Amino acid sequence: MPDPIEKVSIILSKGSLEGLYPGLIMANGARAEGIEANLFFTFFGLDAIHQARHDHIKLATVGNPGLHLATVAGGLPGVSTAMTHYMNHKMEALDIPSIPEFVEMIADTGAGLYGCKASCDLFDLAMEDLIDQVKDIITVGEFYELAAGGQIIFT
Repeated sequence: MPDPIEKVSIILSKGSLEGLYPGLIMANGARAEGIEANLFFTFFGLDAIHQARHDHIKLATVGNPGLHLATVAGGLPGVSTAMTHYMNHKMEALDIPSIPEFVEMIADTGAGLYGCKASCDLFDLAMEDLIDQVKDIITVGEFYELAAGGQIIFT
């Protein structure tokens, strides 16, 4: 029988609903099972912890094969907003928290939230631009130190 997982480090790199929720669900599930969890937000995944953007995450409708929607239709004005509203309504009915609530809830369980230094530099972000629950902005090397001895999940 394999050893139980004791620690996960989850990399969140996408800034859309369908890009962020899987990692948040995995982190929440890990914490519920008593597994240590660290979340590393990089590139557009930083939107989930960006004070000005975390309330405005949308569903990606262009080129998203899971929607079974023609690419050209997904790019029409208002389609992304309408689909985002629809998905948020469905998730609310299932008692799935919004991204800001989910991130706060996961942080409250003791999970570590970290911004990627290279991505923050790229987008001119500093700690004051990020939500209060973010512990630090760290380098990839520091992330690997945090992840040592555990599993790394890339979403």
